[in-house]
Amino acid sequence: MKNYTLIAVFICLVTSLSAQTDNQAIGIRFGGGDGTESEISYQQYIGGPNRLEFDLGFFDNGWDEGFKFTLLYQLVGNIDGGLNWYLGAGGSIGGRDIDSNDKNWNDDSDDGLFLNVDGQLGIEYNFSIPLQLSLDARPEFGLINDDFVFGYGFGIRYTF
Repeated sequence: MKNYTLIAVFICLVTSLSAQTDNQAIGIRFGGGDGTESEISYQQYIGGPNRLEFDLGFFDNGWDEGFKFTLLYQLVGNIDGGLNWYLGAGGSIGGRDIDSNDKNWNDDSDDGLFLNVDGQLGIEYNFSIPLQLSLDARPEFGLINDDFVFGYGFGIRYTF
């Protein structure tokens, strides 16, 4: 039930922030490394080469589960045609529940709330049809729990 409530809040936030332009994208970002497994992802241009990206993700690897909301400011530059690079900075906030009885973890001190400062570097391709594919790296530095997470992701988004 918690996940459905978070998804509904995320969709309402994204809908209220979106303008009537053709500079938006919505889809899924599949993550790897120590980052989130999958995220609902929304991008909104805010003028020139600047955009915001909102991601809501969930993770569950058996002994560690939780959610994360990420907000990134991105600077986008063109390489050639539909191929772009982007560089971003922002933050993420979320919650996690670690099973301290699992052999992979012997301390539950990182349970609960976490707050990160995030960076992002990636490339994307915008097709002539309303489709965007992206590949990025996202290091995250914990402010509350002093964690460092290096995640990467592959995004598939519908552009409109």
